[in-house]
Amino acid sequence: MGQELLNRGVRPYRSLWGASALLFKKYHNTIINTHLDFIKAGAEVIVTNTFGSRMRRALECNVVDKYAHMNITAGKLAKIAVKKSKKKIYIAGSLPPQNFTYMSDLGKDLNFIKNGFNSQAKYLNKYVDFFYLDVMSSHKECIIAIKAIKSFKKRILIGLHIRKGNKLPSGEKFIDVVKKLEKYKPLGFVASCVSTEDLSIVIKDIKKIKSPFGFKINAFKHIPTGWKPDATNPNLQLGTRKDLTPKKFLKMCLKFNKMGANIIGGCCEIKPAHIKKLEVLKK
Repeated sequence: MGQELLNRGVRPYRSLWGASALLFKKYHNTIINTHLDFIKAGAEVIVTNTFGSRMRRALECNVVDKYAHMNITAGKLAKIAVKKSKKKIYIAGSLPPQNFTYMSDLGKDLNFIKNGFNSQAKYLNKYVDFFYLDVMSSHKECIIAIKAIKSFKKRILIGLHIRKGNKLPSGEKFIDVVKKLEKYKPLGFVASCVSTEDLSIVIKDIKKIKSPFGFKINAFKHIPTGWKPDATNPNLQLGTRKDLTPKKFLKMCLKFNKMGANIIGGCCEIKPAHIKKLEVLKK
């Protein structure tokens, strides 16, 4: 969602990236229309545009006074899109890493991490059908998030990022973290913001997973180890793969679906044209 907004002309305000569209009313229709385009392409779940509206980024961008507004607005705009679509669409409330993305370092203040998860969930709660732990990098991060949002009594989908091979940025094996978290009975697990190459390795363990399993593939060229966001558009640092066309995306999704994956979607740089190809999976 965030990358698609940038590709549609939203000018990023420092590290808010796609969430910059929440700050400025002139972009609100762009958010709604982007949600609608994914829905028209066949998406059954849309994700709130809150990946960049976490407290840490609000602090570094000096927009803490807009923090609640951004998260509430994201929920409202997703709701408007669903209403306009006149379809039964589920809204996933994106709860991103509360420190840096793709890194397991949570910093010294774990209460800051816990409060970040809780506050975003609080502002999104009335607008979403379930919460999506979006690109988690360690078992510890997941546990903090799960406990932080427990009071809302909503189901969760757990998204785990794979840094290299079959491991999270924490160095923990993907399957080991999944097995530890299954006791919380999530809606399912997804390999979150991953390359097709890393997903090919992880999915070999799918038969060991009792819960529903799937993925959100990204089309970034490369995510450097230790990379942190800065004030510019991430497309400039991470690039976009030209080989992951909608046709190639479908081919990979069909392959992984046959292997047992049944939660199938796209992450960064995956467009409505990619999602539209997945209609054949519904037949």
